[in-house]
Amino acid sequence: MKIRKIPEAKPLFIERIKKLLPEKRDQDEYWKISKTEPVNSIRVNTIKITPDELKKKLEEYGWKLSEPWKDHPQILIVEGKNPTGNEKEILIEKGLAKLAPGELGRTLEHLLGYYYIQELSSMLPVISLNPRENEVYLDLCASPGSKTTQAGAKMKNSGTIVANEISMGRMRILASNLERCGVTNTIITKKEGRDLCKKFVERKFFFDKVLVDAPCSGEGTLRSSPKTYIMWNPKTIKSLSKLQKQLLKNAFLSLKIGGEIVYSTCTHAPEENEEVVDFILDEFKKKIEIVPFDLPLKTRPGISEWEGKNFDKRVKLSKRVYPQDNNTEGFFVAKFRRVK
Repeated sequence: MKIRKIPEAKPLFIERIKKLLPEKRDQDEYWKISKTEPVNSIRVNTIKITPDELKKKLEEYGWKLSEPWKDHPQILIVEGKNPTGNEKEILIEKGLAKLAPGELGRTLEHLLGYYYIQELSSMLPVISLNPRENEVYLDLCASPGSKTTQAGAKMKNSGTIVANEISMGRMRILASNLERCGVTNTIITKKEGRDLCKKFVERKFFFDKVLVDAPCSGEGTLRSSPKTYIMWNPKTIKSLSKLQKQLLKNAFLSLKIGGEIVYSTCTHAPEENEEVVDFILDEFKKKIEIVPFDLPLKTRPGISEWEGKNFDKRVKLSKRVYPQDNNTEGFFVAKFRRVK
């Protein structure tokens, strides 16, 4: 793995990682992989093409592909490409050359929406929620559309997806990706997430599945976005935690009885993860249950205590994904069901 020069992490952030990963070896592996570039991962858009058909097309470019998770053949890693002898090519392990900058997104197949460039851990929330055909599905924080298009493919363009985004600029990106991928079962809304859910509840419109992939501090994205080291701020974490709790609370109220909701972030911060899960379990008590679920990679259970605050024991059923465990970005996922 090639080590990159990146900004130095702030001392307080380093201390927090030490608390989350108390073993020295674990810490060393975390910081080492955080300085390496993430893998090139793509998701086959099964609305338009099968995984085998796309593989054949991409292998014609000399690309070397692999399947990281056997039960999910639509998820692929582009390991590299066959060297051509071009002196500008950067050779990597296994006798392969590195893809040129932007090469992954310049192919005709990408333009036609045959595949979506998506980080591996970003695919986990929809895998966890498992939307099915003909369900009514809410994606509360939808842009740029990676998880919305993933859900559309899982649902085979049936049922209804409501994809919400508050920013007009990001909304345009969302609409563009939905169009490129041929996802036609989706209504795009522009409203603050908490208010949108209140409107649905007022009108007695409820969902089978809800995804709250919440705005977060992005601690898990250090590999793809080293600027996170500079932007990281504990005050932002506390502010986001308040917003996340309200988003999840209102989203839960928009669920049908028996409906399921997934809460996810791309951060390690317990204030934005386990503390939010603890809050929602306490808020709804017997109306909610936290659901065990499986993921196709190594995960760690949610932590039960942070900085003197003890969480509900059920918080352990949520899952932490660390970059050093799977060569991915960092992520957090929790799943709930409305029972009353």
